[in-house]
Amino acid sequence: MKLLFKFIQPYKLAMWIALFFTILELAVELYQPVIMAIIIDDGIVAGDLSIVYLWGSVLLGTSLLAFIGGIINSFYAAQVSQGVGYGIRKELFQKVQEFAFQQFQKFPTSSLITRLTNDVTQIQNFIFMGLRIALRAPLFIIGGIIMAYMVNVKLAHILLITVPVLLLITLWLLKKGVVLFQRVQRKLDSLNRVIRENLLGIRLVKAFTRETYEEKRFKEVNSSLMGDNKKALRIMELTMPILMLGMNGAMLLMLWLGHKELGIGTAQAGEIVAIINYATRIMFSFTVFSFLMMNYSRAKASSSRITDVLEEETEEGKYQSAVCEKIAGEIDFDNVSFRYGDDLVLKGLSFSVKAGETIGILGETGSGKSSLFQLIPRLYEVTSGRIYIDQKNIKLRNVENLRQQIGLVPQEAHLFSGTIKENILWGKEDASLEEVMEAAKQAEIHEFIMKLPDGYDTLIGQRGVNFSGGQKQRLSIARALVRKPSILLLDDSTSALDARTEASILSTLKKQSCTILLIAQKVSSVKEADSILLIHEGELVAKGSHHDLLRENSYYQKIYSSQSEGKEAGCVG
Repeated sequence: MKLLFKFIQPYKLAMWIALFFTILELAVELYQPVIMAIIIDDGIVAGDLSIVYLWGSVLLGTSLLAFIGGIINSFYAAQVSQGVGYGIRKELFQKVQEFAFQQFQKFPTSSLITRLTNDVTQIQNFIFMGLRIALRAPLFIIGGIIMAYMVNVKLAHILLITVPVLLLITLWLLKKGVVLFQRVQRKLDSLNRVIRENLLGIRLVKAFTRETYEEKRFKEVNSSLMGDNKKALRIMELTMPILMLGMNGAMLLMLWLGHKELGIGTAQAGEIVAIINYATRIMFSFTVFSFLMMNYSRAKASSSRITDVLEEETEEGKYQSAVCEKIAGEIDFDNVSFRYGDDLVLKGLSFSVKAGETIGILGETGSGKSSLFQLIPRLYEVTSGRIYIDQKNIKLRNVENLRQQIGLVPQEAHLFSGTIKENILWGKEDASLEEVMEAAKQAEIHEFIMKLPDGYDTLIGQRGVNFSGGQKQRLSIARALVRKPSILLLDDSTSALDARTEASILSTLKKQSCTILLIAQKVSSVKEADSILLIHEGELVAKGSHHDLLRENSYYQKIYSSQSEGKEAGCVG
């Protein structure tokens, strides 16, 4: 829970105001039973109504004061809790933006969503309840015992014996509750993962009639979550009957002893009422304390999960003071290897690309082509070897500056909610409408956009659901081109285009003043490239022009031959 101190700092004044009014409410509550004792003994029993009126007015006035204090306390407690929640979410989100791709394996998307939402909410609830009643509950227990001794020592002994025993029981239950609620939060991650996968793949679920399977999968994780939640709640809810039993037993004993003391004249009726009042309020404080324990258990589990993310080391911050300069586009791989988990994906790659060249990259699925791309903008870090851009190690370059000069079009075209213009502006936030339109023309998508009723202001559905695969790819290409990158990385990003459109886009790209690396499945997509890299099982097996490879490399000949036969078969059909 050390996490909280950092985020509470900006709200210290509001916190102290809330605590002040908590103490005010506490003082009123502690003194009220004494006032009631005076009213009974000196007013009602003695038959002096002036005492009743006087101290009754005092009782009413202090109750009104406590009421006003409670309202002010709630206002400032809410201000602190909401402010802390805002701060945690902001820092969490910023931290996630700095994660390398490997760290998203350690913290899956579903888990990060849970931490940004449910876990933060648990901490907010704990802070609000903590400032509202948490301090008052334990202080009233202590203060109530002290005030009981001031009223009647013999009866107060019973409270002094009972309260510590009940406190030890509640602390023991608290310890078990923390462990159980940590498990509940992990199960909630699993539930969110299943929900997210189902909603993102709902078309496939329906297309393959897998609704029954998905319902069964959801039922399993949902039942598991319910089971662990029940266990956690049962443990925490044990506190209530235990506290009620213990405190009610103590009050019965006090009433029995009070009756004897009253009979021999060593106690007054008002004193007994005051002691019972303290015992009742201590029981209520214990009840509140048990509720707070549950909140604390959840908040502690959530705090630990949030701290794990915030304390995760990221590579991005290490080189923010490194070199910031314009890139020409020369690329050198020097014996680069890359391991993804236990798999060695790339093995000792060495090659050079001159600034302004267009390089095609071919290889079977899983050969490591996309991984090679991810290393250039440092979305992943090399396992061994070095990558140089303009003869400078990319690890010595400022990460943000490096990525701002690279245009990446991923294998899966991803569009964001918003307008077409806003999606293209992702490439260059301050681009003019003319620049946006020029990039769209280069990506062969301008004419299609202009035919839409709202043109560039057309809203895109979630993940571009209202666009075809080819349209999404061309918008992704426009997004990369609008930034006028020094290096353009195209990861099989023309696969959904027809041959004429693909050829036109590739011809336009050749005229760009940037270095282009193009991953493709088809030889026809890269045959006009200055050079082609042939990747097989993570190794560079050949490099050369289309004609050189076709003349000298048997593996390339085999690929070209199989694709040529496929075309002929298609024509015959």
